[in-house]
Amino acid sequence: NPNAVLRPFHLAFPVGDLDAAHRFYTSVLGCAPGRRAERWADFDFFGHQISAHLVDIAPEPAATNAVDRRLVPARHFGVILAWDDWQDLVARLGRAAVEWLIEPTIRFAGEVGEQATCFILDPSGNALEFKAFRDDDRIFAH
Repeated sequence: NPNAVLRPFHLAFPVGDLDAAHRFYTSVLGCAPGRRAERWADFDFFGHQISAHLVDIAPEPAATNAVDRRLVPARHFGVILAWDDWQDLVARLGRAAVEWLIEPTIRFAGEVGEQATCFILDPSGNALEFKAFRDDDRIFAH
């Protein structure tokens, strides 16, 4: 429905160290902290609610899929930012010396669906993708 109001999503994910996750999501990504208990913590992830849940056994690393000659983790989450906001976040991650899983790049330059993308890992190995489209009307274009 093109007239529907976009509602925030909720995503829960496993972490091996709740304090490290809290530092990463607040200090590195700039997410506002939400509620916190002994074994979980909520964050405002660019207007969406994510919950880090402490687990005793780390999950296996995500399988990968070859995309544009890069191995993309099949299990990942992230957000689509405005073009300038993506550039600001990439600069912030660079200042924080975050290691790139897949370095910032522009895909489909000059084509339908032109997009900026990058991948990082959080301290527990969860893969995050941050992307931006040159034209948001092309997010779902074929």
